[in-house]
Amino acid sequence: MSYKAIIFDLDGVICSTDEYHYQAWKTLADRLGIPFDRTINNRLRGVSRMESLEIILEKAEQAYTAEEKAAFAEEKNNLYRELLHQMSTADLSDEVRDTLNALRAKGVRVAIGSSSKNTPFILERIGLGNFFEAVADGNCITHSKPHPEVFLKAAAMLGLDPADCLVVEDAHAGVEAAVAGGFDCAAMGDAYSDERARWHLNSFGELNGIA
Repeated sequence: MSYKAIIFDLDGVICSTDEYHYQAWKTLADRLGIPFDRTINNRLRGVSRMESLEIILEKAEQAYTAEEKAAFAEEKNNLYRELLHQMSTADLSDEVRDTLNALRAKGVRVAIGSSSKNTPFILERIGLGNFFEAVADGNCITHSKPHPEVFLKAAAMLGLDPADCLVVEDAHAGVEAAVAGGFDCAAMGDAYSDERARWHLNSFGELNGIA
């Protein structure tokens, strides 16, 4: 099987910002007196900021207005972006960098499909600001994963059909989104064993053999 393009999720695939997300949500939850731990944090993987907030607020002792929720989401994002300033090119592993370069050398087109609105900023921090031919992210979609919109947008930016593209994901919601959109999916990390994926990656470099 050969693919004309590979569409990558960002967090947990190209680089890892999971710990920054956790720290930001934890700071907000502690301020509000809401229990929050890494088990709850795992439920937030691959979903939007507002949906993540709703999951956290399940354990709140009071109800909040839409305006308050919007303020909480903005507070979390500000905390998260401050933490992201710690990122640098050192957060891009040699394996990921070498594999991406090898894929492009083979003529495989590369794109990003991420629900994060901070995608452009993160890519700049890790030195990949202009690397990907197409970037579909939270700034151009109305539905977050497991809806397939972000991957369909990325494929459309490339002028390709889903059948021509492979999606690489580390979250079950992302695998679900890829399959729903008609894409083959390579699963890694937390989603490694997801039976809906066509490929299961022990390492990022295995993409060389698949492509």
